[in-house]
Amino acid sequence: MLDTLILSRIQFAANISFHILFPTITIALGWLLFYFKVRFDISKHPVWMRAYRFWVKVFALSFALGVVSGITMSFQFGTNWPGFMETVGNIAGPLLAYEILTAFFLEATLLGIMLFGFQRVPGWAHTGATFLVALATTLSAFWILALNSWMQTPVGFEMRDGVAHATDWLAIIFNPSFPYRLGHMLLASALTVCFLVAGLSAYRLLRGDSKKAPQLTLKTALFSAALLVPLQALVGDLHGLNTLEHQPQKVAAMEGLWQTQQGAPFVLFAIPDEDSRQNRFALEIPKLASLILTHELNGELQGLDDFVGKHPPVAPVFFSFRIMVGIGLLMLAIAWWCSARLYRHGNLTQLQLKLLVGMTFSGWIATLAGWYVTEIGRQPYLVYGVLKTRVAVTTIASEQVAITLTLYLLLYAVLLFAYIKTLFVLAKRAVDVEEYDLTQPGLPERKACAPAEGASA
Repeated sequence: MLDTLILSRIQFAANISFHILFPTITIALGWLLFYFKVRFDISKHPVWMRAYRFWVKVFALSFALGVVSGITMSFQFGTNWPGFMETVGNIAGPLLAYEILTAFFLEATLLGIMLFGFQRVPGWAHTGATFLVALATTLSAFWILALNSWMQTPVGFEMRDGVAHATDWLAIIFNPSFPYRLGHMLLASALTVCFLVAGLSAYRLLRGDSKKAPQLTLKTALFSAALLVPLQALVGDLHGLNTLEHQPQKVAAMEGLWQTQQGAPFVLFAIPDEDSRQNRFALEIPKLASLILTHELNGELQGLDDFVGKHPPVAPVFFSFRIMVGIGLLMLAIAWWCSARLYRHGNLTQLQLKLLVGMTFSGWIATLAGWYVTEIGRQPYLVYGVLKTRVAVTTIASEQVAITLTLYLLLYAVLLFAYIKTLFVLAKRAVDVEEYDLTQPGLPERKACAPAEGASA
């Protein structure tokens, strides 16, 4: 049977994997809703409100599941990882508190106005509430990523009797990897939402929905994705260079590089073998890894053999990195192909619509793969260079961890199925909603904000 350390790591990975799915949506979807609302305020065209009313339901559902799973995840700091808070709680505690005080309360409070305030507050107040909720989701990501980044590149503290004490909060928050990690995550959220919106919009069009709203949201999502994927690649490159500087063993695991060498190849595919410390069935492009990471064909990269006993498990990091990059390249190809078709012809083919439906949750896959690269790549440390994972784990029996892990996995499987099913049910019902009279140049703001029950898609 697996020991307590492995089971606790699996349990935390399961919790964070489920939880991160929903903030990944709400962070960017909040700003998209604000865009829809502003466009409605300016044009008074009801199609923008139709888009808003449909997607605010998705936001609310995602927010609810994110809150529930986030609370569950936070309990594990005490139940499974008591050594974490005992050692670095002076830093982790305040950062988590800042997230709750400055972001979560604001988001939870004003979400009610977004959902139920159409006829109860002036239009400007409703737009303002949407803006503040979008801002709160970004602030939440700011604080959480400040903590996570500090765990990767810890600075601004000193150890006293085995306990970390802050000496410079600005250095802690704006630690060396924070700007790159924050930018990478915000763009990942934006791309996740772009393909979620495009996928559900394409689903509606495939079911015969001829209304303007799904056509509008499809176009908005695809054009945005076409611009954001290259930007994400640039930020990812900068993030990789930062990681090479501070965590070279993580990069070596990502690249499957065992020996330090100049002109290191980029391994397209291989099966890393830690026992023999080599790659089997390797397919390589000569010198490309050195070119990407050092911007020189013969640049030197450190290999895993320089970090024996101090590098992460290679295979999970190696394959997760390639899944992330592969999904990103697929996103780029589909976004550019579909955007070109929309630009030239104003519509998409049946094949393109079906591909977009298939890519609805592709952002989740890429985000999880990237998260695994980050978190597994930090091993064997919980706080890099400060606290090893095995030191922070609980002493409770492995059987107890196994029971809770099993319950978590069953519950999360049910909730995830229900969530995805609900999104497609919402999209299906929206197909049958009667269209507004789009020949009407505009509607009074309060009426346009509150269409008849059911006419919200």
